[in-house]
Amino acid sequence: MKGFTLGEECRHGLANGVCDACFPKARPEAPLVAPSTRASRARTATLSRKAAGEAPEVDLEAQRVYHITHLDNLAAILERGAVLSDSAGAAPAVDISTEHARVTRRMITVDDDGDAVADFVPLFLSPQSTAWASVRSGATDPRLKIAATATEFVVLVASVKSVSEAATESKVVIADRDAAHPLARFATAHDASNRMLRKLNSEVDQSGIVEAEVLVLEAVPFEAFSVITVANDRARNAVKELLRGSSFSPRVAIHPPWFAAETE
Repeated sequence: MKGFTLGEECRHGLANGVCDACFPKARPEAPLVAPSTRASRARTATLSRKAAGEAPEVDLEAQRVYHITHLDNLAAILERGAVLSDSAGAAPAVDISTEHARVTRRMITVDDDGDAVADFVPLFLSPQSTAWASVRSGATDPRLKIAATATEFVVLVASVKSVSEAATESKVVIADRDAAHPLARFATAHDASNRMLRKLNSEVDQSGIVEAEVLVLEAVPFEAFSVITVANDRARNAVKELLRGSSFSPRVAIHPPWFAAETE
């Protein structure tokens, strides 16, 4: 992030003076500004679309995406400057995928080019994805062999736009559920991807978006990630130490709710 260095952040990873927790602001006695007419109209339009059952507008490029990996994998990722797919030689130090899951992803093809799911780097469309929820709760999941607690992981945050710009020669695909699921549908064209994202975001129970994946062929350059989210100070300090020896400077933020087991 431009404008400040890593040493000028508060403990939550925000620029000094920005974080309301570390730099609390005095509560105003009265609203400073009345809601704008434009904002009111936008809110009314959004509520009208929901009431009519229409899918909300979705900015495909602004959609956030998340890649989750163990902290012990981060050094190798920084050294090569990218998150690699399984087929491209990711070879993580801490691998939580079962062998069956990996074999399945190597067998299922995404499009007519013959690219398999394993040829792509998987990213989630929500920090509440079901696979990540299984890691957080320690629940049994046929896709995972969980040998670490959630607080030992980091969440790399990017957007469809930053991923697309960083991986200019790569292919970006959206799967409407776990990409290895036999019923998974893949959107490879921009318009089809936008339609799929709009549909996923329109679901009231968010059941689709927590299963869906964004797939990037072969590699996601690390520069695409603007934020590394961690569970606590210890993990934040470890990440910052790794970043000091690299050419990257994403913001490192502490956000415990993303690492806690979900409650019913």
